[in-house]
Amino acid sequence: MSEHHAAEPATEPATEPAAESAPLAFLELLARGAPAEEYERPGRPDGSPAADRARLLALRVRSELEGRRRREAELTALFATAHDLAGVRELDDVLRAIVQRARSLLGTEVAYMTINDPEAGDTYMRVTEGSVSAHFQQLRLGMGEGLGGLVAQTARPYVTDDYMRDERFLHTRNIDSGVGDEGLVAILGVPLMLGREVIGVLFAADRRPRVFDREQVALLASFAAHAAVAIDTARLLAETREAMAELEAANAIIRDRSAAIERSSEVHDRLTELVLRGKGVDEVAAAVSEVLDGEVEFAQLPEGGGSMPARAVERSRRDGHAVRDGDAWVAAVSAGGELLGALVLRGHRELDPTDQRTLERAAMVTSLLLLARRSAGEAEQRVRGELLDDLLDAADRDPRLLRERAARLGADLDVPHVVLAARLDTGGGTGRRETTDRQRLWSAASHLAATRHGLAAAREGGTVLLLPLAGGEGPKGDGAPGDPGGTARQVAAQLGAAVHAPVTVGASPPVPAPAADPAAVAAACDEARRCLDTLRLLGRFGEGAGAGDLGFLGLLLADGRDVDGFVGRTLGPLLEYDERRGTDLVGTLEAYFASGSSPARTKDVLHVHVNTVAQRLERVGRLLGSDWQCPERALEVQLALRLYRMSAAVAR
Repeated sequence: MSEHHAAEPATEPATEPAAESAPLAFLELLARGAPAEEYERPGRPDGSPAADRARLLALRVRSELEGRRRREAELTALFATAHDLAGVRELDDVLRAIVQRARSLLGTEVAYMTINDPEAGDTYMRVTEGSVSAHFQQLRLGMGEGLGGLVAQTARPYVTDDYMRDERFLHTRNIDSGVGDEGLVAILGVPLMLGREVIGVLFAADRRPRVFDREQVALLASFAAHAAVAIDTARLLAETREAMAELEAANAIIRDRSAAIERSSEVHDRLTELVLRGKGVDEVAAAVSEVLDGEVEFAQLPEGGGSMPARAVERSRRDGHAVRDGDAWVAAVSAGGELLGALVLRGHRELDPTDQRTLERAAMVTSLLLLARRSAGEAEQRVRGELLDDLLDAADRDPRLLRERAARLGADLDVPHVVLAARLDTGGGTGRRETTDRQRLWSAASHLAATRHGLAAAREGGTVLLLPLAGGEGPKGDGAPGDPGGTARQVAAQLGAAVHAPVTVGASPPVPAPAADPAAVAAACDEARRCLDTLRLLGRFGEGAGAGDLGFLGLLLADGRDVDGFVGRTLGPLLEYDERRGTDLVGTLEAYFASGSSPARTKDVLHVHVNTVAQRLERVGRLLGSDWQCPERALEVQLALRLYRMSAAVAR
């Protein structure tokens, strides 16, 4: 075209060819969909009025064409969304398609949707597209918080070109950190409406500043309307399915009623078989769980370490029937007015009368099994008590027979044992209360002895135990500490926890082989009782100790009179220090006590400065403990000093 104009006569005006070529050039740009920048490039028709007018008209036509193409794409996306809804796809798939199309048509980097949670009083992320932050994808917005919370609260669209700098919104640390993690800057949010109710918010967002125009807000609102319809449709479908399920459940109830009598007969036969085969409570619960198609467990009394719904159990015991407790059914297990526990069925909010009677029958069978087990346990406890009585009272028993009897009970009387005397200290009591307390202590002690492969017997208002010491040749894993005092403390704590009252325990020295020397068991029992009486006289109720734990009182109580052990426990650090450093802190301590605990008189006896006496006594305090001058400790220290000098003199 440019060549044709060049051939024209030179007398023609120079601007005419350019003016005539301007519309054609801009038409060419329109025809190939050139970007707006090309309309301004150098080399285009000159800036004559005609050319400028042609360019402006071309740009207007281009803008109109782009707008129509955009509206066509928007309508196509809306029709596609409506088609998705008509196809009754899964709700999550439809919502995800809406969010994807909203992101694509608005040309944003991120699009997402939140759904209101009426119970929690906030709105939470349901679908995201283009998100990269896990924190953002799990974000929850309180009503009125942030842009989304404000949209959900006011049912109005909100837009911002820079969220972090926009003070119109209530900023919270949680929301701002989520938006910051995602890197969002410009955000547009429109409400999802069902009638006048806001059920959620649809968002489009960019990670750079951006201004959303009115058409884009309207487009996102259209997608939000489709999303609201999809959610409502899914709700209606869910309600329909629920109604169908209820109809099916009604039919199932009819079928279950017809099978109830058969199940009742089946469970009766199975429970009878369990009793005849000597099975336990757990097997009964498992059988009832299978028959009733639920979870059945035996809830023990609180003292037995279990838990139970106390009010429901008491109501069941009083009425003699299974009762409902929330989502569970409870049947008391009792015998002769004594409550033994309860069977608890979970997973059935309702029970028909036949299944209810099945649970009650299982509770009755459970009570029979518990009574049988209790009788067997009491028989074993009596046998253990009789064996310990023979060890304590009949020193001439045949050791071989004692070993055989112990072996049948799982005990080994050829390894070191300790004798423990235990007493329940509940502040007194007479008559029936005192008898009940003794029975509780004996029962707890018998159970403890059985678990530790030992023996227990009720003796003189309390209980005596014979337990193996760790380190012997007896059964492993009995948990007993390696010293009598440690065993006494542990047993006091365990028995106290079992009977929910303070139990005081005194321990004897180790008995090397009870079966070989029953007389040693009786002597050890006497010493354990003396330790127990001493603890109670000292007001140390609920504690456990051996003679070695009682200081000079233990020395007086013990049959063996372990003088060296007492001196070592009392003065050991002092003696070791003197031997290692070549000092005479023992002599200083003797002079101090001999001088009436007066440092001034002590320095005259030792011929040293009073400051030297103070320094030595300070060293003594660090070695023996800060309470070494308390009356009780001072008495022990002085007694130990005397015994030490006597032992040294005898040794010379």
